[in-house]
Amino acid sequence: MALFAAAWLAFSGWRRPVVLLTLTTAAAAVALGSLAWTGHGAADEGALGWAHLVADIIHLLAAGVWIGALLALTMLLLRPSATLTADHIILSHRTLDGFTAVGSLVVGLIIVSGLINSWILVGPANLAALPTTLYGQLLIAKLVLFAGILGLAASNRFRLTPALEASLDNGDHATAVAALRRSLALESAIAITILAAVAWLGLLAPPASGAI
Repeated sequence: MALFAAAWLAFSGWRRPVVLLTLTTAAAAVALGSLAWTGHGAADEGALGWAHLVADIIHLLAAGVWIGALLALTMLLLRPSATLTADHIILSHRTLDGFTAVGSLVVGLIIVSGLINSWILVGPANLAALPTTLYGQLLIAKLVLFAGILGLAASNRFRLTPALEASLDNGDHATAVAALRRSLALESAIAITILAAVAWLGLLAPPASGAI
């Protein structure tokens, strides 16, 4: 229902954009957060079960914000190079630079909620055996990919975004935008791969269940 509401709002053409965006975001967040009840997060009971469920919801929402922002930033920079005006470069830089604080919060939430989920699903006693199991191998691959996407995000923040700002002075917009496009495209590809790994992990019994 929430997903249907988000889709309807997105294409409704309502003339109050701030209200429309707020309602669409809220409906999409409810739809995304509800996925926690279809996975391992809903398998436990009592206080542990609630902690796992809340961590799962936070993990889903934080990842959704990151991937949604990544898509929006990529679309912003996909404009043909011939039409890249100074105003568009300024807007792109402000958007990229403005996501810094939100991005840092999102990364922190993903890491903390991921650690909680891993502690519950894997358990300290099973850490040494992780590389010998399919679940563990997928989890390790996911963590390596996540480290890669963090590296790209850091490069965007500290190297490529400042280069985009500098292009306003030197006039070489095309080079700066092309570098950001490549980085965001690679970041998007890694994000999609991580989602595929997460989907596969959701089909496997976690080590803490005693299946390994």
